Amino acid sequence: MPDTSTEQFPTSPRGAQRARRHAVRWLEERGWVPASDVSCAAALVIGELAANAVQHGRVAGREFGLRLVLDRAAGLLRVEVADAASARQLPTAAPASYPEGESGRGLLLVDTLAVRWGSVPRAPVGKTVWAELALESSTRPDEQSADLLTARTGQ
Repeated sequence: MPDTSTEQFPTSPRGAQRARRHAVRWLEERGWVPASDVSCAAALVIGELAANAVQHGRVAGREFGLRLVLDRAAGLLRVEVADAASARQLPTAAPASYPEGESGRGLLLVDTLAVRWGSVPRAPVGKTVWAELALESSTRPDEQSADLLTARTGQ
């Protein structure tokens, strides 16, 4: 049975930061230390999706939602960020970005870190952008802290 968390956050930069921190704490409670690949990837993906919800999905008086689904059997962490803004066109692919551009790299990062990602309309209004991240298969979560300590101390 998958383990889930569903939270609402203010549609502000502070809300995006709180969503990212919530996910890192939630994963730590389940055995993935903050410096683990899963936790770092989740923080980056959530940071990007939440920033997009804040910048492009902001509706006065509405929050954005974060849903995390940990499915150990499938080896996946599913991240869903939902906002209340209606989009004429949902994101379907990472946009091409130029090196001198100031934005547009967020979905490229999501595309790189996720096994797969996409977006769906949300009823009655808005959209949900989701990404699925692979859990490490070579190291159990409780071994990661020992591996990290070994890497830091060289012992």
